[in-house]
This record gives sequence, structure tokens and C-alpha cells, in this order.
Amino acid sequence: MAEHPGGRSYQVPGPSATDENSILKKANVPTAFPAVPTPAWGHGASGAAQPWAPIQGLPMGACGPTAPSRARNEGRHHEQLAPTCSACGEEMWGSTTGIFAPRASSLENRHPFWQPPCLSFPLSPFVGTAVLLGVCWLTPEQTAGKQKPYMYTQGQAVLNRSFFPGFDTPSVKCTYSATVQVPEGFTAVMSATSWEKQDNNTFVFKMSQPIPSYLIALAVGDIVSAEVGPRSHVWAEPCLIEAAKKEYDGVIEEFLAVGEKLFGPYVWGRYDILFMPPSFPFGGMENPCLTFVTPCLLAGDRSLVDVIIHEISHSWFGNLVTNATWGEFWLNEGFTMYAQRRISTEVYGSAYTCLEAATGRALLRQHMDNTGEDHPLNKLRVIIEPGVNPDDTYNETPYEKGYCFVSYLAHLVGDQSKFDAFLQAYVNRFKFQSITADDALGFFLEYFPELKEKGVDSIPGFEFDRWLNTPGWPPFLPDLSPGEQLMKPADELAELWAADGLNMEAIEAVDITVWRTYQLVYFLDQVLQKSPLPEGNVERLSKMYPKISKAQNAELRLRWCQIVLKNNLEAEYSKVKDFLHSQGKQKYTLPLYRAMWAGSESARALAMETFSATAPQLHVNVQNYIKKILGLEVVED
Repeated sequence: MAEHPGGRSYQVPGPSATDENSILKKANVPTAFPAVPTPAWGHGASGAAQPWAPIQGLPMGACGPTAPSRARNEGRHHEQLAPTCSACGEEMWGSTTGIFAPRASSLENRHPFWQPPCLSFPLSPFVGTAVLLGVCWLTPEQTAGKQKPYMYTQGQAVLNRSFFPGFDTPSVKCTYSATVQVPEGFTAVMSATSWEKQDNNTFVFKMSQPIPSYLIALAVGDIVSAEVGPRSHVWAEPCLIEAAKKEYDGVIEEFLAVGEKLFGPYVWGRYDILFMPPSFPFGGMENPCLTFVTPCLLAGDRSLVDVIIHEISHSWFGNLVTNATWGEFWLNEGFTMYAQRRISTEVYGSAYTCLEAATGRALLRQHMDNTGEDHPLNKLRVIIEPGVNPDDTYNETPYEKGYCFVSYLAHLVGDQSKFDAFLQAYVNRFKFQSITADDALGFFLEYFPELKEKGVDSIPGFEFDRWLNTPGWPPFLPDLSPGEQLMKPADELAELWAADGLNMEAIEAVDITVWRTYQLVYFLDQVLQKSPLPEGNVERLSKMYPKISKAQNAELRLRWCQIVLKNNLEAEYSKVKDFLHSQGKQKYTLPLYRAMWAGSESARALAMETFSATAPQLHVNVQNYIKKILGLEVVED
């Protein structure tokens, strides 16, 4: 059954046989949408073409407006799929080239309005050749196992409209159910509170809690699982599953327990992690019950397990309490950054958390220096004009400036335990709802009437309105001084390595084997800023610190490769090549290609050689970004 938020239920039909060549043979995809008393999009007797316009609140029918090949969507052309109708089995769109449009709607008995859509995705035309908006198809070469194809969806911000018909806005939440049939040897997983495997390799999913459309996610591939906690499994390709189990066994439950202590009950039942193929271009996506993450988090020594705290924090801020519009994305990310750092403080201490926050502040400073502080995107309340894709407004501001604003609210309260209690009350008040900044700040003043009486929302220079509507650097910065005890020795060590004459006695007196990831990252960032170093210093550093130069930690590998390129250390070029062969995460891949292309002739040659070898395993978007960096021709779809 698929439930509408208002309580109406619709029956989901069982699967039927389709093409054996499909990786996703049949998907009765999400069906929990409000009934709208207008004809459903579909095809009927007339066959007359109608314009296709995916808009918020569009009614859904048996032949829903799911996927024309090229449709004008949010002001952009997008590649999409041609599904078949669940009621009659016919292809919905009448052509294979050009601009597709659904045919005229009909309310025939075979097309009841409440009939859930049934989509069949053929494998061969799409694998490795197109992103298809929210649906990504990978060739075997793009996976870790190199044996079988893989597909996954990525809905944020407005991409799931290419996957299923619905109200693709964070302001609408719904439950859903889905039936997915895949070939033998493949497994389907979804962001759902329950799932069941049935005959014919059919998987049935149900999300019993209302969520916005962008959090509905599906992955299909050669996927297996292992238990790592009382309410957690890790999922991955078989060749990665043992590493994933070893890395995260017991870790997730520790973070969840601290989150529950701080913010209230974890309402989603399970918290599983799916380690994606190496070509997955993102760090993580907080799909409820099943977070998608990069395999780069498998460092082998648990040195990156704390990265998952951010995605776990979304279980309360973003997934449970959601921004009603993408223009106030800080409600998702600013609160989540604050929650992440509260959990981190409880687990690792304030010094380490402040050091991590200092790296975030540096990223915000870099972003605002690049764009100019007065850029309109450097507000917390961004006006997204019609035709502008919300993804095009993505930057550090909602994360780090949003974190500063939430920290300012905590500063106004002046008592951490009282502010923690407020956060629990905030979650309880708005759970399963989509809210605006006015809702959040209004509740803050309601919860602390003494602050409202003092007029804290209008303190000159710190007005709530200024925080929301004025671009620029945050007017308040939280105190990060506890992190200085970790930053100071890292700064001093970087100075020693940048000197013309190395003071090896002073260098050897510093034991970096006890430093955690962010202290090492901070140290390497300082070395990179001071590069190129005097001749011979980087070679000595490499031999002195195998924990860095031979690390499997992706954050350390990225920075070491950047240092190698900035210092043109050709003896270490193999480290750059190996890192780029091992993963395709955009955050790690693009900076290295930029550094190679800005470097020596040998570095440029390394860039061309590496891209030629790794291009087939990269996400198509990352391929195109690299082509632009290297001055190669990009074929636009």
C-alpha cells in the first residue's frame, strides 16, 4: 500500500514480466501523492500530443509525466527516460528522437487516476552514456568489481521528477511503497523503512514515514550486506564488503546514541550505509534509512569514520525537519553542521571539533573571496528565480554561515544544556514538516520568551533580518580557541619544513603519529600554502612521514598529491596516478587535474595520460569537467 499524507491509500499492483535485458525490469515507483481532481497525464484514444511541463503540484496518473527524452525542466534541457504504462504495457512516448510529449489524457477504466506508474528501464541504450538527470547508469568498468553494471538515483535538489511523477519540492512530504524487479545476480535497495525480497528477484519496499521527494532513492547492482550494529548494516559490492564491515562495525551505533541523547529519538528505524562504486562523484547523500557514501571513506584505519556524523545528523535536521524551499537551504545544512559538531564534541572533544570547524571557516573564507562577499548567493535566504536550478545556487554559505547563525542563537541563550533542550523541542515541534526560517526563528523566540522580550532579533548589527537577507561574512563567529592547542603545533611544524635549513632536531621532537585526521589535514594545508618548499624538503618530508605519504585516507592523499604537484616532485607522480585510478569523487579529482594542468610539462603529460586511462570509469559529469580543464572538446547532450 502507498499512503497519501492525508490518509488515503492506493493499491500497488504486483510486477509483471518485462525484457530480460533490463537491469531494472519493472519498478512500481513511489505512489504516495495527493489526489488532484484533474485528468491524469497519459495516453488514450485521441493520441494528440500535449506539451510536457514538470511543475510542482502536477497531478500523477497511470501514465504520469515521468520522462520525455528532452524536456524543458526548471529552465534547462534534461535527458530523461521513456517509461511504459503500468496499465497497458505500452510505451508512453511516441517517438525515439527529438522532443517527446505525453499524449492526451484519458480517464478510461484501464487508466484509473490512482493507478501507480510502472516504469521499465532498458539497459543497453543508457549504461555509461547519460546521466538522465536523477538516474545514473554505470558500466561494469565504473564499479569496484568491474563485472556487472550498476544504477542509482540522486534526487537532490529537483532531479527525482525524471525518475517518477510527483511533487518534486521539499515543501511536500509523503510516504511511499515500491516494487522493484531486477535480473538474477542483482540486488535492489531503497531509502525505505522496510523491504522484503520475494520470488523472481522482486524487492518490495515501504517508507512509512513522510519524506520529501528528493530523499526517495534507489540503487541496483551486485550488492551484499553485513551487520555492523543493532540497527545498522553496511551495503557494498562483494569486493568491498569486508573492508566496510571492519571500518564501521560498532561506529554507527555510537554516533546514533549520542545524536539521540542530544536531539531526541531516531525515528527512522534502521540506519544503513551503501558504499557506492568508486565513480560515485559525491561524498554522501543522507537518504533516510540508507545513506549513500563514497568508498573513499574506507581508509582502512577508521580515520574517516567521523565524516558519517554529518549524514547521521541529517536524520533530525533535513530529513525530519526540512527546509520548505531550497532558498532557505541553511535550515537543512546550518542546523546539521551544528548538530554534527555537537556530536563530534561529545565523542572527540572540543579541541578536535574546533579544529574541524576552523577548516570549514577557511572554506567559507575562500568561497567568499572567490565570489565577493556581496554576491547574492552569500545570503542565508536566497531568492531562486523561476528557471534557475536550485543546484546552481549550491555553495559553502548555507553550511558554514548557517552554522554561525545557529551558533549565534546558542550564544544568545548562553547555556549549552538549555540550547540542547531547545533543539530537542524544535525537532519535536516540527518533525515530519517542511518549514521556513520564519517558522524556526519564531519558535526560538517562543521557546525563550525572555530573549524575545529583550528584542534579541533586532540587536544592531546582529538583526535576524540581516543574517537572512544581507550577503557577506557572518556577523558572529563562534569561539574556536579550544582548537588552538592542535593548530599551534601544526603551524609550527609547517614553518620548520618551509625553512631553508631544516632543523631536524626540532622536527623529530614532534610526534605526528598521535595526530588525528583533521590535525594532519590542517598541517598539510599549511605546507601546501607555503609550497613550493626549498629543494629537497618535500622528499625528506615524504620519508619522514609515511603515515602521510603512504596514507589510504583520501583527505590526506588529496593534499599529499597537491603538495607533490605544487613542488613538481616527479618521483611521487605515481601517487597522483594511483589516487586518480582508485576513485572518481569530484571533490578529489578536479583539484588534482587543475593542479596538473597549471604545472610543468611533465605534470600536463601526467594529466593527459591519467585521464585517457581513467575516463571510462568516471561519472559523465566529471569526465566533462576534466575535459574543460584540459581543453578537450566536450560533446553536449
